[in-house]
Amino acid sequence: MPNDAVPNGAAPNGAAPNPKELVAASLKRERTRVGLSIAELARRAGIGKSTLSQLESGDGNPSVETLWALSTALGVQFSALLDAPTPRVEVVRFGGGAVIPAANADYSTALLSTASPGSRRDLYLIRAEPGKPRISAPHSRGIVEHVVITAGRARVGPPDEAVELGPGDYIRYAGDAEHVFDALEPGTVALLISEAF
Repeated sequence: MPNDAVPNGAAPNGAAPNPKELVAASLKRERTRVGLSIAELARRAGIGKSTLSQLESGDGNPSVETLWALSTALGVQFSALLDAPTPRVEVVRFGGGAVIPAANADYSTALLSTASPGSRRDLYLIRAEPGKPRISAPHSRGIVEHVVITAGRARVGPPDEAVELGPGDYIRYAGDAEHVFDALEPGTVALLISEAF
C-alpha cells in the first residue's frame, strides 16, 4: 500500500473514525443481517423509531445507553455497532478511538479493540469524572466485565457490592446484571474488558 494510502474504512492521518458514521453503517448491516425493520428494532430496543432512523442516517448522537439497548436487541456485542476494518498494526492514542458519552453521567467509553473472529471480548478505555455515577443496565447473558483503574479512584461493580478501587486495582463482575462505575476523583481512567462466555 502506498505511504499515503488508508485502509478501507480507516480514518486518514491516524485520526479516530467518526463514531456517527461507524454506528450508521453498523446498525444498517446488523439490522439487515437479522432481518428486522427499523420499527421492530426500535420497539425491541425501547427507543423511538425516529431516533433509530437518525442513527442509521448518521445524523443522530448515540449515547452509551442507546447503543447498549440496540446491541442487546440485535444480539450482538456493543463493539459490533462501532466496528470498522482494522489495519495489521493499530495504535489508539489517549483521547482517541470512537468515543461515546453517557447520557446521564460524566462518563465516556472509547472502543480500543473489538473481538476478532472466534473470540468474544472487547477492550474499552473509560474516562469519568465525579458526580452522577454511571449505572449500566444488564448486558447480554454471559457477559463478564474486567476493570483495571489506571488513574484516579472509582467505586465499581454491582450496586450492592461496589468496591472502591485505585490505580492498578482490578475487579471482575457479571455484566449481565446491573452495575455501577462511580468516579471518586477528577480524571479517573480505567481499562474495561467485556468478555462473553
